Amino acid sequence: MDGQAEKRFREMAERSWSRGIPCCTDFLDLSEQTALNQIRRSLPQQEILLFGGAEGCERVMAGFGLTEEEKDSLPIACVRISPKGARFAGDMSHRDVLGALMSLGFERSLLGDIILRDKEAWVFCAERIADYLCGGLTSVRHTPVRAERTDAPPSGELFRLRRETIQVSSERMDALVAQAFRLSRGNAQSLFSAGKVFLDGAECLRTDAEPREGQIVSVRGLGRFRYIGAESRSRKGKWNTVIERYI
Repeated sequence: MDGQAEKRFREMAERSWSRGIPCCTDFLDLSEQTALNQIRRSLPQQEILLFGGAEGCERVMAGFGLTEEEKDSLPIACVRISPKGARFAGDMSHRDVLGALMSLGFERSLLGDIILRDKEAWVFCAERIADYLCGGLTSVRHTPVRAERTDAPPSGELFRLRRETIQVSSERMDALVAQAFRLSRGNAQSLFSAGKVFLDGAECLRTDAEPREGQIVSVRGLGRFRYIGAESRSRKGKWNTVIERYI
């Protein structure tokens, strides 16, 4: 566990509890969320809200002393990024948008999830940088853009899923990760020991763990998918397994 993260969480929890006021973190990645969950029972008995601006966000803020009904109290802003000339603009990728934002000097902890829709993007960010982001972001890759605050992300399902069928010899996590991201079994297994594989937001170290239907498998740097389950067996005895990949 990250000792610095644990110390920070304990200090914030104690401050919130002793003063009777909510305290919140910046955006936490999956490793930091795992660290928080590991010590959660030893913290003062108060509500801890995890929310990233919309349901399904992978990066979230932790609000100590906040309930689910108070999620609007978290200092999260939503910014819409759109091309100035849509006719000649290309589709934006997650990497393109994140690179443009990081080039402005923002720390990753100030930026939440990025949602893509054709030629536009919506980004959740810490409230305190929203105005600077809107004024400073002028291009994504080679496309001139405008950035403006918005009250909400696009309507409908925020995170698009693409249904795929992969063939695995078993429903073990290492087999699923290897096939989903086109890796060798050995390379997939090394991701577990490196702490890069997460199951429903919690770090997964067991290569032989078997996910349940509907659980989300995330691999840092590669992406995430929802496990649906095995549908049938191939002639060679492998399982035809369905996943829904976040795109």
